[in-house]
Amino acid sequence: MAREEEKPLGIKGLIGLGLDGEGGELRVSRGPNFYLHGGSEETHHKMQQTALKFNDCVGERGKRLDEINRKELHEIVEQVREEVD
Repeated sequence: MAREEEKPLGIKGLIGLGLDGEGGELRVSRGPNFYLHGGSEETHHKMQQTALKFNDCVGERGKRLDEINRKELHEIVEQVREEVD
């Protein structure tokens, strides 16, 4: 029997919500496994970079987003945090 941290999480997608947008301009981006809404130009761009890098990291593991487990999720988040910041 697989340990709890090794079970796939079944994540269907990532959602990013930027709350610092002003001036009535609405930014929306969709891609494989993500939907991003709102934010200033800078914030939205950073959300895009983060989502794309996250997808790259999942792909480098030879998996789909819904196949990653809790341990892999934490590793990917740390890797993306280091590379995007």
